[in-house]
Amino acid sequence: MKSTLKKLLPFAVVGVISGATTVGTLQYFNHDSANGDQSYFTKSAPNVSFAGMNTAAVGDDFVKAAKTTVPAVVTIKNYQSRSTSRASEQDLFDFFFGDPLGGRGQQKQKQQMPDNMPSGMGSGVIISPDGYIISNNHVVAGANKLEVVLSNKKSYIATLVGTDPNTDISLLKIEEKGLPYLNFANSDNIEVGQWVLAVGNPLGLNSTVTAGIVSAKGRGIGILGSQGKAANPIESFIQTDAAINPGNSGGALVNTVGELIGINSAIQSTTGYYQGYGFAVPSNLARKIVEDIKKFGIVQRGFLGVTSLDLSNDMQVAGYNKQNKTNIKAGSGVYVTGFGDNSGAEDAGIRSGDVITKIDNTAVTDFADLSIAIGSKRPGDKVLVTYLRNGKEATATVTLRDQKGGTSARTKADLSVTEKIGAEFKPLDDRFKTDYGLNSGVIAANVTEGSEIAKIGIVDNYIVVEINGKPVNSQKDVEKILDKYAGNVSVKFVDAYGQMYTRGFKMP
Repeated sequence: MKSTLKKLLPFAVVGVISGATTVGTLQYFNHDSANGDQSYFTKSAPNVSFAGMNTAAVGDDFVKAAKTTVPAVVTIKNYQSRSTSRASEQDLFDFFFGDPLGGRGQQKQKQQMPDNMPSGMGSGVIISPDGYIISNNHVVAGANKLEVVLSNKKSYIATLVGTDPNTDISLLKIEEKGLPYLNFANSDNIEVGQWVLAVGNPLGLNSTVTAGIVSAKGRGIGILGSQGKAANPIESFIQTDAAINPGNSGGALVNTVGELIGINSAIQSTTGYYQGYGFAVPSNLARKIVEDIKKFGIVQRGFLGVTSLDLSNDMQVAGYNKQNKTNIKAGSGVYVTGFGDNSGAEDAGIRSGDVITKIDNTAVTDFADLSIAIGSKRPGDKVLVTYLRNGKEATATVTLRDQKGGTSARTKADLSVTEKIGAEFKPLDDRFKTDYGLNSGVIAANVTEGSEIAKIGIVDNYIVVEINGKPVNSQKDVEKILDKYAGNVSVKFVDAYGQMYTRGFKMP
């Protein structure tokens, strides 16, 4: 009853059918503020040759941006029950980077934290005066209580409004008015080389500010999809060399006027600590996600309906050629390898072998470009797709659809039982039931991180025996019990060690 490990394919399977932390540690970041950072840049600049650069003005800009940003960045404490908590800030090291502590991370996971101690901490950004806060999905995942601490040390219990594992964005709400907040900037307008500040709470150091530049845009680093937590990940990160460390997750990346251009989300590191490369979710994508959650309760995701190969990735192309005995050449663009069900792209005339080069006249050089161009739109939106077929350029207007083929917005009421609780269920072999003395049971599969099922401790391959006191032997049994049901749900299940539990959640 070991969890099935998902292998990475040598080429990208498009969550383009749409568009390709537990809490509080190493790959999501945040920043600590101090005038020391600004003073360093101002004082040390004369010793360095920056032709034509007004270093005093840059220092003043940093100070002003920091004063605007710090009051709007909060600490988020994630509390989990002892039975379900992973109980360690080391989790993110293990989850994203293996275990750089040589096995000590696994040992720590077996420890149990007191119920009055957070299982992890991260950061968040206030985006409206009435208490809406944006953060990372991994910062809030698995929580049964979320505490928000403002820069003035005032504390609140937050409501989790919604999350999106595909972008690693979450939205929280505290009951307060007149709060300091940050405005979203247009992240499409940022330029490589421009100065930015990262603000958050790294390594337990509250309200930390660090400075650097935008070192790249549109980075896809494979961190969301590779862990199996995001079914259709959107990765088009802003890369920065502003120092970010564990605890910075969910914090603000701002320009020199204090406008929000990104949500700090990950670092690339061999140790789990800052080594020069940090990544933030672009503000335009983050804003779209929170607007969807506020208006509909769920994210509205448009899908192009294709599987694809990133031609800019030489290794992926070589792997695809070897596996399929083809001779596709690496280069720029996204090669269409196939289509999903109810594909808008196929209906619009796009065919396998076409190379997508633009979306709405914006260049698509790699999968990250395609991912954000499509993933930031909603079902029913129309996009102009430019593609090459046999070397000749052509265009098609594609109506985006959701994964069920619909072109209209959906709300929580429209979700299936599987979508509401975050898991699918497979029949359990009768022989297995006999061997383990069970009269009923289904196997949990495709359990979504942070879902209601996950929160009570169920993961892939656990056996659900009863729901609300009724035996279940199929997906249909589960749906029959929970369809249109509102209220508390009791679940009896067996873990990988044969231990029986009964736990509950409120049906969303």
